[in-house]
Amino acid sequence: MKFPDRLKQLRTQYNISQKQLAQILSMNIRSMSKYETEYMEPTLSVLLALADYFDVSLDYLVGRTDNPNSHKN
Repeated sequence: MKFPDRLKQLRTQYNISQKQLAQILSMNIRSMSKYETEYMEPTLSVLLALADYFDVSLDYLVGRTDNPNSHKN
């Protein structure tokens, strides 16, 4: 699964809108939308903030593993 798909999956799983997530992370709503449409790639600091917010590993967030808890070993 690619990052944009994973981000949308997590966001809908947590029942949170793009606007709400952007506000929580002090981001622009347009940037959040561009991440989900693969128009723009997030910076490392954004990836870390997203992984922390959803309590998942970076590998899970970017689609390198299907185990969201791989960071909890």
